[in-house]
Amino acid sequence: MTNPSIHPETFFFDDDGKIPNSKLPVLIYKNAFSSELTAAKLKTHFASNNWTNAWDNGIYPFHHYHSISHEVLGVYAGSALLHLGGEHGKKVNVTAGYVIVIPAGVGHKNLGASSDFAVVGAYPDGRDWDLLKGEVGERPKADQNIAAVPIPDADPLLGKTEGLRKLWRL
Repeated sequence: MTNPSIHPETFFFDDDGKIPNSKLPVLIYKNAFSSELTAAKLKTHFASNNWTNAWDNGIYPFHHYHSISHEVLGVYAGSALLHLGGEHGKKVNVTAGYVIVIPAGVGHKNLGASSDFAVVGAYPDGRDWDLLKGEVGERPKADQNIAAVPIPDADPLLGKTEGLRKLWRL
């Protein structure tokens, strides 16, 4: 069950020349769920808001981004230190109950995690995803892809009227 009084923190990251980042903010929901979490519960909740094509694993230990989809990460066990926004971005500690909504183009990396760290990822409308690392030759195609990714019809946590539906109207 989600925490009804939840409001996300927002973080904006500028293009650093390698990682394009986004004009849309990363949304970080702390203590988003009030009950014990499992991968299945997160996948079901995200799917109820049409964020599917889900996986259950970890987060890559190198800067990367997706140019053809936004992504949600739901932490259901343990903790990790994530680096968001590329090399000049922000380091954020996340623990079970955190939900992170990452716009297309925003870099993310796992800097280290507890041995029990577990996360579910999913994509709006079950979109496919790519894996880009800020390497020579990725752009301008990646920039064109990012510009074409639509705003989702629902926030993966809060649904059709809250969260990114309000905060991503720039």
